Amino acid sequence: MLRYQSGLAIKACRWRRRDRIMTIAIDDPAKPDVYALLQEHLQSMFALSPPESVHALDVSALKQDGISFWTIRDGSQLIGCGALKTLSAEHGEIKSMRTATNYRRRGAGRALLVHIIHEAKSRGFIRLSLETGTAQSFIPAQRLYASAGFLECGPFGDYKVDPHSLFMTLDLSS
Repeated sequence: MLRYQSGLAIKACRWRRRDRIMTIAIDDPAKPDVYALLQEHLQSMFALSPPESVHALDVSALKQDGISFWTIRDGSQLIGCGALKTLSAEHGEIKSMRTATNYRRRGAGRALLVHIIHEAKSRGFIRLSLETGTAQSFIPAQRLYASAGFLECGPFGDYKVDPHSLFMTLDLSS
């Protein structure tokens, strides 16, 4: 069971799972360990999809205005990352969700997803969307998003129909 404790004043929160505490906090994507995880993410995306279908952000893009970037750590160990991009006053997009390979299926991705959804709601967004791949290896991510209430939708923002992209959205208005 996961328990969420938000510390919005310091933009960090803690997740407790069994005897472990994971911390989610705003972070710098250029930190060496974070940069390495993001490079792994980009390499994986380019290995799984054609270049024109890769929409993952690099470090410089993650540092732009309108994007908030978090990491999740188990003590000092980096175990994942994710970002929230503002598309409009009412619409946000999840970007660069990644869990380190050794920490998959342990709740880190879900904890980060719940944190980003909470943050999107606190910003007054009424819709939260994402783009993920369609290859077999993306099915665990698709299932995670679906379990949080995301539904398949058409392209949003600047995206176009692409057989290698699956678009999902979550209604935050209720």
